[in-house]
Amino acid sequence: MSTLQLIFLTAIPFLATLCSSFSPERPADRRILVLLDDLAIRSSHSIFLNSLQSRGFDLDFKLADDPKISLHRYGQYLYDGLILFSPTVERFGGSIDLAAIIDFVDAGHDLIMGADSSASNLIREIATECGVDFDEDPGAMVIDHIGYAVSDTDGDHTLIASDEFIQSEVLLGSKKIEAPVLFRGIGHSLHTANNLVLNVLSVSPSAYSANPKGKLANPPSLIGSAISLVSIVQARNNARILISGSLSMFSNRFFRSGVQKAGSPIKHLKSGNEQLLTELSKWIFHERGHLKEYSVEIYEWSGASWEPYNANDVQVQFYMMSPYVLKTLSADHKVPDVYGVFQFKVEYQRLGYTRLSLSKQIPVRPFRHNEYERFIPTAFPYYGASFSMVSLSSRLSTCTTSRCEAICFGNILTRSRAQLHLLDRKSEALLMMSTRISKRNEFTYFSLDKTFWCSFTYRRLTHKSKFEFRLFKSSNAKQLCP
Repeated sequence: MSTLQLIFLTAIPFLATLCSSFSPERPADRRILVLLDDLAIRSSHSIFLNSLQSRGFDLDFKLADDPKISLHRYGQYLYDGLILFSPTVERFGGSIDLAAIIDFVDAGHDLIMGADSSASNLIREIATECGVDFDEDPGAMVIDHIGYAVSDTDGDHTLIASDEFIQSEVLLGSKKIEAPVLFRGIGHSLHTANNLVLNVLSVSPSAYSANPKGKLANPPSLIGSAISLVSIVQARNNARILISGSLSMFSNRFFRSGVQKAGSPIKHLKSGNEQLLTELSKWIFHERGHLKEYSVEIYEWSGASWEPYNANDVQVQFYMMSPYVLKTLSADHKVPDVYGVFQFKVEYQRLGYTRLSLSKQIPVRPFRHNEYERFIPTAFPYYGASFSMVSLSSRLSTCTTSRCEAICFGNILTRSRAQLHLLDRKSEALLMMSTRISKRNEFTYFSLDKTFWCSFTYRRLTHKSKFEFRLFKSSNAKQLCP
């Protein structure tokens, strides 16, 4: 009995770990694994890491070579995000390797990676799989003799002050970043064939990538606008990745340091690093720019709750082979009056937002006879035509002269049945008889008090049918109406 109790109690924490994984309804309720080269990074980069914890993220700090670390267990991922602050690691511990990290991203999870000029081959391979290439020279750093940060100790101009930000409120927030961002590290280039990678922070055209301790014998491989300092990736499964060539830009020292860009008279008391990386981390971990659809209602995650997403550029496709409808999404959508199975499709991809892809097959058929409105405006001409025919039929088959004391009329129900009606105008009594008819029939129909009787003759001819009505008064058998 004690053994069973021990097994049950040890299973409870593990179940709680699995149950606290990422929920699409609340993107901020997430567990993040942070892999470090040295545990000292936890304190030297505490401002950035504490900002994540203050926003509700559960951070699990491990050394990158810890033999017990794992991203998943029993087919379930233990974490929803991964932060790699271990640029020099040659091999991860436990079951984590290059393939495990790529599978982690392919499963829809997020990644932040900070590198530097001493980045290992493993870190470079991860970056390559994500769509960026670091400078192949192991000692290369970004150098800018015009856009450098004024410093008393930096004489090789490797401390970059960049204010070349991407223009997107979804990525960087609504508040403008006034101060330049400090960067010291390795530059990277983007794969030209990969349209999922975006350059968030770039350098001035005068920058280049080279080894600052060596002589420049050949032209540098990365120069000017081809150099990216910070890049982001949003995969087709909406997994998000941030890649930075500088681990130092996440540090407390760069967060708190003042900055003055060369050639600028303005000296900022605090760099823009904290604002930039905090806002980017909100985007990376889906606190902003995260969309979902309910049927065709689109909502955006505001950081605390789902709010309606307002946009006028969402297009909907409704198509078969023909016709093909492409229009802006609206509250009312009128489908073509064509039989068939249509494809209803919404593809929405905008900078900074998660990608929406909705595709559904919808059969289209006309209304049944009992599904229409009682009166359809477009059918008013037919209504008028029907009433005019009823009026004409009444004149032909009804005795309506002023001297008549009764009225008789009839109508055909089917090819084999007819109805005969007799109305006593004095007592307002209406009698109706349904009878079977053949090629030639003659019927006699009496009123209730036997005062009137009606003779009804039906002849079915070759091309048409003919009615004959005769109304009589019983007292003298006098025919009242022909």
